[in-house]
Amino acid sequence: MSLADKVLAVNDDLPIRTDKPVHSGKVRSVYWLTETDSRRLIQEKGYDVAPDAPLAIMVISDRISAFDCVWRGEGGMNGVPGKGAALNAVANHWFGLFRELGLADSHILDIPHPLVWIVQKARPVMIEAIARQYITGSMWRAYEKGEREFCGIQLPDGLSRDQKLPELLITPSTKGVLEGIPGVPAVDDVNITRSDIVDNFAAFNFRSAADVDLYEKLLKEGFGVISEALAQLDQVFVDTKFEFGYVTDKSGQEKLIYMDEVGTPDSSRIWDGPAYRSGKIVENSKESFRQLLLNHFLDPDILLNKDRMEERTALARENVLPSEVLMEVSRTYVGIAEKIIGHKLEISDNPRTEILQVLKDQYSLVD
Repeated sequence: MSLADKVLAVNDDLPIRTDKPVHSGKVRSVYWLTETDSRRLIQEKGYDVAPDAPLAIMVISDRISAFDCVWRGEGGMNGVPGKGAALNAVANHWFGLFRELGLADSHILDIPHPLVWIVQKARPVMIEAIARQYITGSMWRAYEKGEREFCGIQLPDGLSRDQKLPELLITPSTKGVLEGIPGVPAVDDVNITRSDIVDNFAAFNFRSAADVDLYEKLLKEGFGVISEALAQLDQVFVDTKFEFGYVTDKSGQEKLIYMDEVGTPDSSRIWDGPAYRSGKIVENSKESFRQLLLNHFLDPDILLNKDRMEERTALARENVLPSEVLMEVSRTYVGIAEKIIGHKLEISDNPRTEILQVLKDQYSLVD
């Protein structure tokens, strides 16, 4: 079997029973179950959710996106072997740890296959919550140009690139286009301050102003748990993105939970500890792929300049990357995942067939 066969590149055409359109993102596809199937599974599996909670099957692919484009490899390798399994395994690990330590639950109810989650519908908080422990990337580029205020927080002069920040920095941005919030432009992914959130908590989908404090507490505690665990593996947790939402449990209690994914090589920067101490940056996350792309193309400005989006899209569409580039990414993702979970990663030989088999035999969701 070729490597290309082991890659799940297309994940929005599976014959999973649904009566709604399949939502396909850059990496994950979501199949909302029928009301009948949701109720049946809640009863059969004893999930701790309201009996009428909508459930979905979330299937992760091995596609790789960077600079807002999806990239392909030669030989029909339209993804990175092991990437989806690595992301799911890492996120499952951290969500499980958060639950064990009494922080908060996640949206995941069940894991039928390494590439599949059964999730409950959450009412999302409309914030991409970025937490930063080091000054690097876009923040460093802005700082170097003289910017000192980030999301209403003032940074001191005299910081150097890749240095640890005086304290954990929360730099939130909007998730989606939010209308009618004073001082906040109605565009996706715009930086906001803490006072923007507190003064307009309902517009961001918070239940109360007190829940803004709770989200910050869960963010800081979650970051601390991951940072400490990675430090024991001699890895540096640089920054990450958290997302939150509300769900209702079996007893009718509404609660704030972690959702999306957390602490993965896609949503975080992770540096190798020994290399960092010797003055070098070795990325154990998607950042290494971004650097590979910047070095691979003759005009890296196409990838960095938002005004050249049309050229960038054409670049991704018309170029296949050498398979060794994707294998290098595979080694990075699988390597950091196995470090974190502490055992060998389970990678499917024929993911599509396996997923359909388990969803048919154990969940009766494939006709």
